[in-house]
Amino acid sequence: MTFKEKIRAGKFLVTSEIGPPKGIETKIILEDAELIRGRVDGINVTDLQSSVMRLGSLAVCALLKQKGFEPIFQLTCRDRNRLALQSDILSAAAFGIENLLILTGDHTTLGDHPEAKPVFDLDSVQLLGVVKKLQEGFDMNGNKLEGSPPKLCVGAVVNPGADPLEPAIIKMEKKIEVGAEFFQTQAVYDIKVFENFLSKIKHLKTTILAGTVLLKSAGMARYMNKNVAGVSVSDNLIKEMEEAKDKVAKSVEIAARLIKELKPMCQGIHIMPIGWDKKVPLVLDAAGL
Repeated sequence: MTFKEKIRAGKFLVTSEIGPPKGIETKIILEDAELIRGRVDGINVTDLQSSVMRLGSLAVCALLKQKGFEPIFQLTCRDRNRLALQSDILSAAAFGIENLLILTGDHTTLGDHPEAKPVFDLDSVQLLGVVKKLQEGFDMNGNKLEGSPPKLCVGAVVNPGADPLEPAIIKMEKKIEVGAEFFQTQAVYDIKVFENFLSKIKHLKTTILAGTVLLKSAGMARYMNKNVAGVSVSDNLIKEMEEAKDKVAKSVEIAARLIKELKPMCQGIHIMPIGWDKKVPLVLDAAGL
């Protein structure tokens, strides 16, 4: 079954994430992908994550597709105008890459080329609408595409911990209206915050994959609390990381514990290892996935 077919069948989904290298050597990331072959339903490939210049998401997705994986092509609005965005979506479809995750993207000032000029010609809602038109056989300006239109499975992101939450839900509603079929969330560390989010979106029929980021240290937790909007790591979890003799084992334990609590509440889990790709199988094992 394809990722889209699994969504429509109501299967509980598990996705993970790979960050392309800052160079052309792909041996390590392909080896990391092999570790989760058959254990996840899709592998996200980040698009210049944190605005750091890297190998492109489309290239890595194409390599994964050739190896028999189900890639999810992350596409941000930050670096391309509407011409390039539409072209890259068609290029992905030509490679048989059917899954997209549409994001606005981090600002260039956060990355390793802070002087780069951001584009943001379209926002994520507008780009989702463009994808819908492409699937109907037309470009953004209504010009007809040649041949069969692309068939895509399109996802978006949402932050359950946004404060205030209402604008995030309104934007989520707009994304669904223009074709978003699934949502991957920002990292969830507070179950009550996630429960509150779910209570506010009961009227929406969509697929929610709760996000999990592996904590590497207490310092990382504090940094996210201070700098990542909508993320709240409790003092108890920070204390656990501080007191742990084996930071990796504790990180895996916390991630698995959260996943077990989140699983009955949503339709899937999205694991963001942030460089700890080789730890994902340990999390899957500990969480019973």
